[in-house]
Amino acid sequence: MDGSTNSLDDVSAESSTGFPDRLSLMEVRLQAQEDEITLLKSSLADALRKLRLHDQQIPLLKQQLIAVNPAAARVLNHSCFVDGVSKPCRLSTSSLDGFHHTSNRVRRNSEKSKDPQDKTKQRLSKKAASSTNLLTRSPSLECRAKDLISSTGSQGSRRGTQSQSIKMFIRGRPITMYIPSNILNYEELKMDLPSQKLDLDWVYGYRGRDCRANLYLLPSGEAVYFIACVVVLYHISNQTQRHYRKHTDCVRCLAIHPDKVRVASGQTAGVDKDGKPLLPSVHIWDSNTLVTLQQIGLGTFERGVGSVAFSNSDAGTFLCVIDESNEHMLSVWDWNKNIKHAEVKSTNEAVLAVDFSPTDTGNIVSSGKSHVYFWTMSAGTITKKQGIFGKYKKPKFIMCFVFSLTGDVLTGDSEGNILTWGKSAADIKTLGKGAKETFQIMKQTRAHEGSVFTLCVLQGGAILSGGGKDRKIIRWSADLAPERECEIPENFGAVRTIADVDGEELLVGTTRNAILRGTFSDGFVAIVQGHTDEMWGLATHPSQNIFLTCGNDRQVCVWNSEDHKLDWCTPLEESGLCADFCPNGALVSVGLSTGRWVVLDLQTKDVVSDLTDGNEQLSVMRYSPDGSFLAVGSHDNFIYIYNVTDGGRRYMRFGKCTGHSSFITHLDWSKDGKYIMSNSGDYEILYWDIASGCKLLRNRFESKDREWASYTCVLGFHVMGVWLEGSDGTDINALCRSHSESMVAVADDFCKVHLFQYPCPKPKAPSYKYEGHGSHVTNVRFTHKDSHLLSLGGKDTCILQWRIKGAGTGDSKEHLASSSTARSSSSSPENGL
Repeated sequence: MDGSTNSLDDVSAESSTGFPDRLSLMEVRLQAQEDEITLLKSSLADALRKLRLHDQQIPLLKQQLIAVNPAAARVLNHSCFVDGVSKPCRLSTSSLDGFHHTSNRVRRNSEKSKDPQDKTKQRLSKKAASSTNLLTRSPSLECRAKDLISSTGSQGSRRGTQSQSIKMFIRGRPITMYIPSNILNYEELKMDLPSQKLDLDWVYGYRGRDCRANLYLLPSGEAVYFIACVVVLYHISNQTQRHYRKHTDCVRCLAIHPDKVRVASGQTAGVDKDGKPLLPSVHIWDSNTLVTLQQIGLGTFERGVGSVAFSNSDAGTFLCVIDESNEHMLSVWDWNKNIKHAEVKSTNEAVLAVDFSPTDTGNIVSSGKSHVYFWTMSAGTITKKQGIFGKYKKPKFIMCFVFSLTGDVLTGDSEGNILTWGKSAADIKTLGKGAKETFQIMKQTRAHEGSVFTLCVLQGGAILSGGGKDRKIIRWSADLAPERECEIPENFGAVRTIADVDGEELLVGTTRNAILRGTFSDGFVAIVQGHTDEMWGLATHPSQNIFLTCGNDRQVCVWNSEDHKLDWCTPLEESGLCADFCPNGALVSVGLSTGRWVVLDLQTKDVVSDLTDGNEQLSVMRYSPDGSFLAVGSHDNFIYIYNVTDGGRRYMRFGKCTGHSSFITHLDWSKDGKYIMSNSGDYEILYWDIASGCKLLRNRFESKDREWASYTCVLGFHVMGVWLEGSDGTDINALCRSHSESMVAVADDFCKVHLFQYPCPKPKAPSYKYEGHGSHVTNVRFTHKDSHLLSLGGKDTCILQWRIKGAGTGDSKEHLASSSTARSSSSSPENGL
């Protein structure tokens, strides 16, 4: 593990200059083609089902029509002549049966991208948009056949009451939704904003994996750091959080003004929901009031902001910024006036750090891949001199640097050395009269095994260094003689950054996204922890303020949402992708990426059951309301049903739901525990009678009034309104209905969490939208009393806990029925920031 830490950091440093390359574009196109294949196969499956239904109805229709009018027999028995041969006019589907049963193995990319040049996708989007609306009325096929069969009379037929259905189009595919019986007038249903709102309560996690110099202690006693789009101010003693939330994409760097109050934070560019790039910028804000004082660089910086630093000798008048363009442009701003003072191309290599000299604003130092540059700013121009390594080995990366109290520049590098740099007089004898002074290495000090990730100068002049591979923190005297050292626990990773608290106590940010607090004497404990890779699995306890998360870092974490603490964490052998608590609250099931799933005891953390279904990833685990069944949804297109006994400790295969033509994405149990509603990757909605042997209910109309214990399926009548017109089917990753059945939360692909009224069966329903995540939101869940909502970011490894405020958790069914006689609301969505 330790050996890989250094190389991973080197890769992350190089990737800071990365941009979508040809390989990523090819992956996007491949995914689009796979999506198209999925759509075609699912459309064919729909056609086959309808043809079979026609075949089943034709004999009944014959008998009925013959009974009504004998002359109809001649019409029905009439043959068509094709090439001189008499053949019945009946379409056979036997030749297509094999294709219908071919299982679809389509995997979805974790970080979804939209390719604007994909002609197929454009064609499908236009087809969806050209529909008479997102929804159109149509009588159901089954009911039409029933009406024909049940009609009587010689001259005509009396139609029975036709049930109404709604068609929703996703990527050109119609999805039929049946209107429940209690909806008397669908057209006049009123869609309102929910009576509740969300307020950001807590942020779990810290971005130490690939960012540097991003942990500081303010005079207020608050540690300031960032993750996703949020800068967190965590009061260490009071254990409270405040949040700066004006960034529109992931924060990448941080700097503290000399007054220790004002803060500069730079963000990456990102893209909007249409794939258009958003402009990166730097925000300067007041840490006491959280008021934004200035926003600089809009339209100037490219891709993102990699490093920022305030000047020191002039009371912080200037701000130096290095962006993430190919040339890594270095610019100096009079930030208070929002005026760019000077700008210059830095280097084509990765830049990891920049800072002003503490005694002269005209001197700036930057470092990164195989370089350290000494810049001089004068009269609006900036010139650079490269540090000369001379007889010393040039390291792959200069990871960090500080200015000692004597004015020397000390750099930490990927070779584990601390280099002391100084000015050398011009070598006129060798280079002639035009020779200039140079910056050379005066001293090399062996410090760590592996990289030196961070350096910190204490008030008395002592130096702290943090190591990568050896995970050590070493205290050095001003002349770099080692004084003390300690090692942080292995499970927290390497030392990423160090913040001095009082000369003795330290805050340490680590590469495994933790913040530690401690001393050399007493050791270190974690005060902030988080996941280190993409998360998908999220489950909330049925009766306690506890929730569970799992992801690609192969960790299962159980959190206390009231104390805002990590209760415990245990490793998995594979990625965890889904989870659900047993209704008795004593156990939790976790689905893995290989078809394997495990059941964990919450008290002992032991694995009490370990089973495997298929060899593809599992996407959903769901217990029935009484805990007697467990449904396991897989990417092999099947739902596996298990009998659960012994309080959730024993599992016996009960059956398998077979009928989906693509991978399972979501499923829910009915309140009586007898039925399941499921969604799949090709936008199917199917219903299953579990009590009768996992039987597929062919007539979906019969399930229109069924009540569901949970509602996490993204496709269904009651949640149609959460979809935007022209959605491609992957825009919504997850949703969850509250236990009060008054609201539904939605996790989308554009870093947003939405809160809708429930039910939400009409298009263009208004919602509150909340920002904070810097990646696609993978999951959302309400806590057991609906006091909070939890949301997971994908690549941002961030968990956001939202407090639910506001009243109005009344009976949603009464609202649905009563509002069917009201006029449709024209209120527009309100931003919930």
